Amino acid sequence: MRTLIELFETSVEKFPDNILLWEKPENQYIGTTYRETREKVLKFGAGLMALGLQKGDRVGLISEGRNAWLIGELGILYAGGVNVPLSIKLDAQSELKFRLEHSGAKMIITSRSQSAKIEEIRKDLPDLKYVIYIDGKNNPEVNDFDFQTILNLGDKILNEKREEFESIWKNIQPDDLANISYTSGTTADPKGIVLTHLNYTANVKQANTLMVISPDYRTLAILPWDHAFAHTACLYSFIVNGASVGSVKIGKNSIETLKNVPENIKEFKPHILMSVPALAKNFRKNIENGIRKKGPATEKLFQQGLKIAYQYNGNGWNKGKGWRIILKPLVAFYDKILFSKVREAFGGELKFFIGGGALLDIELQRFFYAIGVPMCQGYGLSEASPVISSNSLQNIKFGTSGQVVKYMDLKICDEDGKELPKGQKGEIVIRGENVMQGYWKNPKATEETIKDGWLHTGDMGYLDEDDFLLVFGRFKSLLIGNDGEKYSPEGIEEALIDQSPLIDQAMLYNNQDPYTVGLIVPNIAGLNRALEKNGIKPGTEEGILAGLQLIDEEINAYLKGGKYAGQFPERWLPSNILILPEPFTEENHLLNSTMKIVRGKIIEHYKDSLKFLYSPEARDIKNEQNIKNLNAWHNR
Repeated sequence: MRTLIELFETSVEKFPDNILLWEKPENQYIGTTYRETREKVLKFGAGLMALGLQKGDRVGLISEGRNAWLIGELGILYAGGVNVPLSIKLDAQSELKFRLEHSGAKMIITSRSQSAKIEEIRKDLPDLKYVIYIDGKNNPEVNDFDFQTILNLGDKILNEKREEFESIWKNIQPDDLANISYTSGTTADPKGIVLTHLNYTANVKQANTLMVISPDYRTLAILPWDHAFAHTACLYSFIVNGASVGSVKIGKNSIETLKNVPENIKEFKPHILMSVPALAKNFRKNIENGIRKKGPATEKLFQQGLKIAYQYNGNGWNKGKGWRIILKPLVAFYDKILFSKVREAFGGELKFFIGGGALLDIELQRFFYAIGVPMCQGYGLSEASPVISSNSLQNIKFGTSGQVVKYMDLKICDEDGKELPKGQKGEIVIRGENVMQGYWKNPKATEETIKDGWLHTGDMGYLDEDDFLLVFGRFKSLLIGNDGEKYSPEGIEEALIDQSPLIDQAMLYNNQDPYTVGLIVPNIAGLNRALEKNGIKPGTEEGILAGLQLIDEEINAYLKGGKYAGQFPERWLPSNILILPEPFTEENHLLNSTMKIVRGKIIEHYKDSLKFLYSPEARDIKNEQNIKNLNAWHNR
């Protein structure tokens, strides 16, 4: 199977009456079989052909996870098109508009909750011809179509021009484009990752060398379906095995949809869940709150059970080995009286989580293993389609990203690209059919990332003695949100320095945290000039407080309503900032010889300051530390 068409057709032939999609439009989940899904895919694809979609044309898709998402993507692919999957978190002007314009999307498929964004920017998209509304539209214009209308149109086309349509999808080749998946580049503009049919089918085959998914398995796809991890590890890895994918009941807004997740998990009874650190932390928090409500006795029993399970499980790889074997009866006892009941919150049939995005901390891995639902941490990136390695039920070791998939080469290299011996830390570099074709309309970035067929991930790591991959930070440091999303900080840092006369140096930080923070070196001469212009004497108590206020206003200029609003996604702008008492220099080793900041050393040097920035006190820029540090500049 070398195309997604072949993959889907093979599964429909093998599992025609298995349920592929579960959706809850009202009060209960309704299933759609593989055969029924294919019928809708063919109709939708034929409808797109009737609208004039040509091979290679791009179609944007922005929607919550639901049946229409997968039917929409497969329909695009069957018609020979390329899906441009888009996150529902994107704002219209600075994010959606760029992606749709850059990709040259000819059509857009949108859900009701996202349609206002499309209406806001559609006139600014020169290549856009049609908008398809999954949930329909009141007073549609001439170039607006309901999803159902496309299905009806496709039904007619299949009766009249079936051979013409079949000739399209039966001739899709492995190297034909399937997706342009946008991620963040080294500036404010994101890069479009070009993934072919073969990239995906190869990665599904690779991922299945680590995991065993039975045809009777169900997963509730709680991560966004445009997410590279959810897209491959959830949708297509389940399809190839004849398994089922359920979607979260869509609420009136994103908050209501999020609130449906716990209830939907309980009623859907999934066997596997895909997770990211932010979700894992919430799950644990809810479990511990539930235990606490049952009283001190239950809480004490729970803690005792965890302690025993932690000892028995060890690091996962040595579970129950050596002296630990004597704890097995106790572990079974606590599991029967306590942990089995905790698992009921997940429906009672959950076998394990697969963790993607940012690295999950060891304590969370220990916790979920102890309660009987191991969280198998994996590693990958969109440019690799994305799965590179993962822990599994059969092979798990806490603190690692698991073992590398088969049918892919991996090596660890130094800064000069030379391969390092096993156990030494360097850049993770991979080669395989899952490696992207390149970045859309960006040959320079492609050449910098793919060299002689090898994808340079930019991530640091090494393979241990048991062939488990350990991943540490970035060669090219990225901000990593608590949901695993990544963003390069350089563009924002450069803008702060270039566009503000009050900021001399800046470094942003986010390592799986709820928000981004910043370390700021003030341009003290510029700040003093601004104060004097306002009739305030620098260095005085009034001057210090006013100076902090001015710097805060420079940061806020990038937020909604500010003069630089829309330049960057707001989640990556610093929520809290710390004024540093000294600059980054070569002398203090915080700048290198090319005058670039050395992130690792800055993070280590200011680790206590970064910790402070996530405290309540840091929310007010006029906090004690900032007052003290800015005052130090006047005493230099």
